[in-house]
Amino acid sequence: MRRKYALGGILLYVISSVYIVYAGFFDIPKQSWNAIFWILILFASINAVAKSFIQENRGSQLYLYQLAHPSAVLIAKMIYNTGLLFLIGLLTFAILSTFTGSQVRDLGFFILLLGLAAVSFSIAFTFTSAIAAKSDSGSSLLAILSFPIVIPILMSLVKLSANALGLLMDSSYLTDIFNLLAIDALLLALTFFLFPYLWRD
Repeated sequence: MRRKYALGGILLYVISSVYIVYAGFFDIPKQSWNAIFWILILFASINAVAKSFIQENRGSQLYLYQLAHPSAVLIAKMIYNTGLLFLIGLLTFAILSTFTGSQVRDLGFFILLLGLAAVSFSIAFTFTSAIAAKSDSGSSLLAILSFPIVIPILMSLVKLSANALGLLMDSSYLTDIFNLLAIDALLLALTFFLFPYLWRD
């Protein structure tokens, strides 16, 4: 909240991105709407969350190191990032629906997916940001580390949201949700195992 200009920048990014999509496509079919929505969410998430450790200077990191346990810092960042990403998802959905019309049939299930996406992206980008912050070329390393982690998450979300849009009548969507939660659990365990070593570095 100390960087309110960053939140305004994210909002401006979402609005301008959605308007460019609307101006370029006008009438968006459901398949394209689904893909475009998650691409917008992905890049908005990178702008919002991925630099959560990279933007902190050494003084702030030293202050937090003396003040709190590394797990507490990590949990706090993940909770904040999850809330921020869920808000971004709702805003993106509302703005995209305003410009192009809502393509979602099952709104409750789609909102649940936004929550799952917020948790997944928060864990993935917080983890990669913590690693990239220890490198001199943090932003470049962040993109390299994030790509293989985010792809399976994004593929699961696209498939699940196809059910919410009525594009796919898949009765095994619970399996996809459990797979997504399993990826989150694996990343979370890896994060809590590695972060104390990164924190002491």
